[in-house]
Amino acid sequence: MVRTRAPTQAPAAAVGPARPVHPAEDGTPGVRLTALWRVFLQVLAVMVVGTIATGLIFASVIGFTAYEQVNVLYPAQILLAMAAGMGIPVVAWMLVRGTGRRNAAEMAAAIVLPVLPFLGLVWFGVTSSAVCWGYRATAVVAVLVLLRARRGSYSTAR
Repeated sequence: MVRTRAPTQAPAAAVGPARPVHPAEDGTPGVRLTALWRVFLQVLAVMVVGTIATGLIFASVIGFTAYEQVNVLYPAQILLAMAAGMGIPVVAWMLVRGTGRRNAAEMAAAIVLPVLPFLGLVWFGVTSSAVCWGYRATAVVAVLVLLRARRGSYSTAR
């Protein structure tokens, strides 16, 4: 009878080098974010600030104190305002950061284009209020997909 042996360890080529864990500046151990995730978190922060500012400005201009009233009475307008309120600050931030006009335009498209299906829901009477949370979640996913698809353009340290 022939006896076969299975290797007990993976070949050295199959095992990649260990990823170093860089200590934080205060000396505590921690994991360092990649450039791609830093860019995503920065874009997300700008989008959140833009969303909050847009909601507050829109509600105060209209004269409502409750954001839910704006969603029901002006659903298409608040969706368009949210798209502009997230897109314009992100584009401005990217241009200041030096990522270039093409990358800024791609990011604007990733933020603004997801509003179209939600506007369709409002215009065709499928929903009586703006589904802003759905739009914002879709825009965040679109930004993440864009960053991962074009990681070479966005993950360079600047």
